[in-house]
Amino acid sequence: MLLLVVIGCQRQTNTVKAEVVRDFADRPKNIVLLIGDGFALSQMSAMTYQNGNQSSLENFPVIGLHKATAFDNLITDSAAGATAFACGCKTYNAAIGVDSDTIPCHSILEQAEERGMSTGLIATSPITHATPAAFIAHEPLRTFNEEIAADFLNTDIDLFIGGGQRYFERRDDNRDLVKELKAKGYSVNSYFDTDLFHFRSIDKKAPFAFFTSDNQPVSAMQGRDYLPYAAHLSLPFLKERSDMGFFIMIEGSQIDWAGHAKDGPMMLGELQDFDATIWEVLKFAANDRETLVIVTGDHECGGVAIQPGSKFKKVELAFTTNGHTAALVPVYAYGPGAEIFRGIYDNTQLYFKMVEALGW
Repeated sequence: MLLLVVIGCQRQTNTVKAEVVRDFADRPKNIVLLIGDGFALSQMSAMTYQNGNQSSLENFPVIGLHKATAFDNLITDSAAGATAFACGCKTYNAAIGVDSDTIPCHSILEQAEERGMSTGLIATSPITHATPAAFIAHEPLRTFNEEIAADFLNTDIDLFIGGGQRYFERRDDNRDLVKELKAKGYSVNSYFDTDLFHFRSIDKKAPFAFFTSDNQPVSAMQGRDYLPYAAHLSLPFLKERSDMGFFIMIEGSQIDWAGHAKDGPMMLGELQDFDATIWEVLKFAANDRETLVIVTGDHECGGVAIQPGSKFKKVELAFTTNGHTAALVPVYAYGPGAEIFRGIYDNTQLYFKMVEALGW
C-alpha cells in the first residue's frame, strides 16, 4: 500500500511524497478519531476539489457511511452526535454524555483511561463545546460550559488543546480550575503567555493543557492555524505517556460554523485546515503501524452544493439551509482494524466498532 504523507509540520504546507507503508499490527494499540463538525460528502468533495483534485481522504482504503440521527430527531446536533460516537447510545439533541433519560454514559475516553491508556482532546472550538465535551463530561445541556469544564477535573485526561479558558478560571462559582489542574500536576499553558508553536515537543512527565483562546478561537480565514501542529505534537506525547496505547479525538470544529453562516470561503478555509491535520495524523500512523485512524463528521451542515462554474482550486459553494441536514456521513478508516468500518450503519456503531477494534 502506498500512502502520501506530509513532510515536516509547517503552517499551511501541502508538501507531500509517496512513502511505502509496512504491514500493520494485527490489532490497533492506538485510535485517533478525527471529527469534522458538519463534515459530510459535499464538504469532503469541496475539500478535494479546492485542493486541486486531491486530499488526504484518498489514502484511506476503507470507507463506510453512518446514519447521523438523534434519539428524538431525524437530524442530530453535535452533542447527540458526539455522544453516539463516544458512548454508543442514542440521546436527545443538546445532551452531553448522557442517555435519553439523562443517565451518564461511560465514554470510550473514560474506558481508555481505566485501561491505562493515555487520552486526549483537541478542538478549534472551546474545549467545553459539544463535540469534545461528549467524550469527557456528563451534562443534560450542552450550554452548561462551566459544569462541563468542571467535569474535566473528574478525569485524568493526559492532554487537551482548545479554547474556552474563561470557563475554567472566571466562573460564577469562583472556582479556579486552572489552579486546580496545576495542583493535579498539569502543565497548563495559554495563548495569553505563549504560542503553541513555541513547543517543539511536550515533556511526557506531566499531563498537558493549552488554551488557544479565552472563548472561541478565530477562524482559519482569520489566521488560526494550530490544529495540524497540535496533532503533530500530541500523538508522540500520548504514545510516550503510556505503554498501553492511547485514544484521542481531534475536531475541526468550525466547518460547522461556516455552514451555519452560509459562508463558502470560510468553509473552504476550515476544510483545508482539517485536511492538513489529517495528513499529520496519517504520517504518524504510517510510521507507527499500531494506530487506527478514523475520519468522519457528526452530521452535515448547510446543505452544501458545489456550484456550476466551479473549477479545481476555485470552488463555489451554495447553501440550502443555515442548519443541519440528515445526509448520510462518510467514515474513512486507515490502519489495523480499518476493515470493521465498511458498510452502512448507525452513528452509535462508531463506538462499538472502535471497541471491537481494540479487543475490549
